[in-house]
Amino acid sequence: MYADELTRSMEKAITETNRRRKIQEQYNTEHGITPKTIQKSVRENIAITTAEDIGVEYKLEKSEDIKEVINKLTDEMLQYATAMEFEKAAELRDKIRELEKLL
Repeated sequence: MYADELTRSMEKAITETNRRRKIQEQYNTEHGITPKTIQKSVRENIAITTAEDIGVEYKLEKSEDIKEVINKLTDEMLQYATAMEFEKAAELRDKIRELEKLL
């Protein structure tokens, strides 16, 4: 936390965090647990979604077609994001970026 002054609410939050940390450390010591950081790539999760899962297939012939496809993909991406299917939305975002390079 960053602030010029330590407020009562900040002090309360810090005290509670320290209390919980102490309990967790005692538990870990009693049970021989050594905490380790999880090392996992975000891209691993996103890579699970393939283009076949998304079901998007468009035929491109002219730059106007590319713009239309980008608009359709953008709409689909927003629908996926609204439905909290962020992996699929990210996949579409990447496809949109690739198509934008063709313009």
